[in-house]
Amino acid sequence: MKNLLRQLGPGLLFAGAAIGVSHLVQSTRSGADYGFGLVWALVLIHIIKYPFFQYGPRYAAATGTSLLDGYRKLGKIVLIFYFIINLLTMFTIQTAVTIVTAGIATYIFGIDWDITTWSLIITTICATLLLLGKYSFLDNLMKVIVITLTISTLIAVSIAGFEPHQQVAFTQVLPTDAAGIAFLIAFMGWMPAPLDISIWHSLWSLEKAKEGTLTRKSAVFDFNIGFLGTIIVGTCFVGLGALVMHNSGIEFSGSGVLFAKQLIDMYTGSLGNWAFFLIGIAALTTMFSTTLTTLDASPRAMSRTLELISDKTIKGSYTTWLLILILGTSCILFFLTSEMGKLVEIATILSFLTAPFFAIANFFVMNSKAVPQKDRPGKLLNVFSIVSIILLIAFSIWYLSTL
Repeated sequence: MKNLLRQLGPGLLFAGAAIGVSHLVQSTRSGADYGFGLVWALVLIHIIKYPFFQYGPRYAAATGTSLLDGYRKLGKIVLIFYFIINLLTMFTIQTAVTIVTAGIATYIFGIDWDITTWSLIITTICATLLLLGKYSFLDNLMKVIVITLTISTLIAVSIAGFEPHQQVAFTQVLPTDAAGIAFLIAFMGWMPAPLDISIWHSLWSLEKAKEGTLTRKSAVFDFNIGFLGTIIVGTCFVGLGALVMHNSGIEFSGSGVLFAKQLIDMYTGSLGNWAFFLIGIAALTTMFSTTLTTLDASPRAMSRTLELISDKTIKGSYTTWLLILILGTSCILFFLTSEMGKLVEIATILSFLTAPFFAIANFFVMNSKAVPQKDRPGKLLNVFSIVSIILLIAFSIWYLSTL
């Protein structure tokens, strides 16, 4: 077990970053509105995105460099495009996940501080952990967090299964109304995460490699464990929504914070107050893991991107970008909280519509001459990737047609 845990790392960081609002809010809302009817969509989008997520750690293991280095070989314009997209979304995403984490913490701990105060405290805690503990501490901490998250969520949905709120159907459905289609596309677009997380994963893999040899086999195995975790936890949150919330007659809030409160309240109302901390731990670890990993990954990615664009090493770049992210997040918390909905919508649309870009870029990078022939995808995986790219483009067109 110790050897197994020692091998794991970037894959669990991937899971920690991916399992966030998409799981806690979107998956639970899916269960609340459709029962188990959209499980097909959850599984399908995981399958479609699988190769492009896998290419992150696989490229790092094969070349000893990150996907960003691969993008640089495709052309500096690819890096510039990524830099602009990330700059437009990273502050909003960080603020959104921090606010949801803060709201859950406020409700669980019963300390009625202002949401901005809680957000700043959580951001400070995360930044301190990253600056003092570095990658190795983050690696070890996320093993505890993701394991706790998975176990508590599995227990929660298992208990709910013994005492369902009402009869639940497992018939799979395809929404046909405008609101249902919009939800389905948003659900699939952010499940399990935006494709640019593959870049973060490649960077984490390089950090992990400093502790020992990084092979394709170990990198893919580690990724598969984390990826499987996102499917399991996503399905569990769909189950919680289906077993506890489906057909309850309650109108659920569009706010992640209020939705999480409704989830906890309805679960304890169904099973008893003793379940408060169980589902509370699942919700809090879900969002804290996302807050912590995104606070590390965005500065790490922006730092390396700027170095590749400028063709020079920039000393202290990671710390500088970490401070920039904290400052930008704080500005939104203090001055733009009322516009949070619009900012998140913009970030969501950008992440969704750029998915084909990252898929195509990852595909060409993984099949480039920089990757040894033995480490490149086989014919079957390449065909699978091309089909997945076509489907992602089709989803984007479908999404634009609903706007």
